[in-house]
Order: sequence, then structure tokens, then C-alpha cells
Amino acid sequence: MERDLQEIDLVLGAKGSPLQLVLSAVYHLDAPTGNISMEDVQKIKRHPLVKQTIPLAYGDSYASFRIVGTDSNYVKKYDARLQYGRLFATDLEVVVGASVAQKTGLQLGQTFHSTHGEAAQGDVHEEHDYVVVGILEPNNTVLDQLILCTVGSVWAIHQPSEAESNHEGHDHEGHDHEGHDHEEHDHEAAEQELTALLVKFRSPMGIMTLPRMVNETTQMQAAVPALEINRLLGLMGIGTAALQALALAILVISGFSVFITLYNRLQERRYELALLRSLGCRKGQLFFLMIAEGFLLAILGFAGGHLLSRLGLAYVNQSSQAFHFAFQYDWVPTEAWLLLGSLLVGILAALIPAWKAYRMDVSAALADPS
Repeated sequence: MERDLQEIDLVLGAKGSPLQLVLSAVYHLDAPTGNISMEDVQKIKRHPLVKQTIPLAYGDSYASFRIVGTDSNYVKKYDARLQYGRLFATDLEVVVGASVAQKTGLQLGQTFHSTHGEAAQGDVHEEHDYVVVGILEPNNTVLDQLILCTVGSVWAIHQPSEAESNHEGHDHEGHDHEGHDHEEHDHEAAEQELTALLVKFRSPMGIMTLPRMVNETTQMQAAVPALEINRLLGLMGIGTAALQALALAILVISGFSVFITLYNRLQERRYELALLRSLGCRKGQLFFLMIAEGFLLAILGFAGGHLLSRLGLAYVNQSSQAFHFAFQYDWVPTEAWLLLGSLLVGILAALIPAWKAYRMDVSAALADPS
């Protein structure tokens, strides 16, 4: 979530839930709150505190993947690179994310029709063909799950077809021409809208003044993504803390399990260890042998747990395809601390058995092989 949030200081959209706006415009996980007018957008773009704006216009999809009208800055923001082809240059040209290309089979030069809304069974816009001109490399961001095009493409798709226009004009011929012209004007105005606007400020002063100005003086709402996501994570904090406490309890229980295993092994192998001592093995070597066993058990346990965690992530990714939000399998830096903690537990659990092996009475052990 932090990766997808990079360099987005503010999200502008229609009034409604700010969290819904952030989830729909930044992560594309929710329905949009509505549309905003280009007149309001232009005012924000001209504001002296605004460094960069990225337009977003959507409402259609293909195979449940969202089609987003934007510009090349959206691709540059995530440092995405083209695997094949080029960026979109004109209307109805699209660049598809890596996951979209993999799951839909879209290839360069292929055409397709968009579906209204995000459900696969929505109305299909058969009068317009999108053509694939580029495919992005996988870069583990939200772009992997999107189909990108120009904003004009989204507007063009929702224009009435020539046949519809002629039929509408025929129905209104000889009737209220003024009302008909008014309808056409409203339709044209409705087309020139965006779904959201991503904003980056020139200085921190922008975050202090612009959100209040937008919320109080325009028909838009301004949402600060960092605040909304922190609030969301705060709501999830109780569940997260419970899972972390459970994981810590499992780690402690695992330590006792390693201790009991090594202690029982020591009792079973007293005669073997005594033979090693009689053959010239030093006390320190026996001590190190038991510590090494605890270390090895911890390594194997961590490796098994790491593998199971990745299989769990794969299952979650497979079962949540409707959200088009995939967890990555990369090594997480905090897992290094988990590895060190696991090794420490293994070594501590082996200390008592290792000390007993160090202090073992060789004569007594050899005299009683059982």
C-alpha cells in the first residue's frame, strides 16, 4: 500500500466517503464516488502550490480489469517500463499491465470492446474498438492490474453513436428544439468530466491549505491518502495485534518444543555421547554438537514456515482475483529479524541439553547403556 501511494499528496473527487475515494483512485479497489468537472480541475491545476496533477477517468472495464483514462505521467510516477510496444498516443489506444496481459491473453495489435462498469456481464460498447499498443513489464504496483489509455478515449466511448444521434434528432424533429439543444449541451458537459485527480504539491504548505479550500469552495472533496490509509490500518490494528500476539505465542511454544525434543534426544543418546567422550571427543565439542542441533532445527523450521507463508499468499491471491490486488512473494526485510529470532529460540532451547551433555558423567553413562 505504501508503494502504490508514493508521491500522491492529495486525491480530488466527487463528494462522498474520503476513504472510498482513496481506495478507488489510488488502489482501484472500490467504486468511484462520482465525477468532477473539468472547470474545477483547471482551477486546481493552476494553483501555485500544485506541482503536478494526474487525471483519472474510468467507468468501463475489460474482463473485470479497470480501463483508466490518464496521461503518461501516471506511468512515469510508478517507474513502469514497457515490455512490448509503446505508450498510448491517440484515443482508443491502450497499454495493458503485466497481470492483465497474462490473465486475459491480450497481445500487441489485438482489439477488444470495453464493458460498461466493472462487472463482466455489463453492456458491451461494440461500436468502439480499443487497440493494444503496449504491454508493461511487471513492477509490483497497481499498474499491473490496469488498462491505460487517454482521457479522451473514455470520453469518446461514452459519446452517443451516430445512429443514436440521428434517431434522437428524428424523434425531436418538429418538437421542442430548445429542450433538445439543452439536452445535448448537458450531455456534452457531462462528457468533459474526470473521475479523480491525483495531486502532488510543491511544498508542505499545500497540504495545510488546499484540502480545506477544495472542500469548502468547490463541488469536489479532497482526501489525504496517507491519513485515510493510516485510519484504515488503525481500524485493523486490533486484529493485527491479535495475530502478532498469536505468532509470538507460537514462537514461544516452538522454543519449548525444540527444548523438549533436544532434551529427550539427549537422554536417548547418553551412551553414544559417552562413547564419543571415551574416544577423545572434548566436552566443548559435545556442547557445540547440541547447540548445532538446535540451530539446525530452527533453520529447518524457519524454512518450512517461509515456504508455507508463500503458499498461503498464493492461495489468497488466487482466491481474491475479483479485487485485482495481489500480494508479492518478495523477501521482506523484517523477515530477517524473524530469522534471527527463530535462531535465538533454537539456541536458547538447546542450552540446557548442551550444558547437561557438557557435564555428563561418562563412567555412569557407559555403565548404564539404557
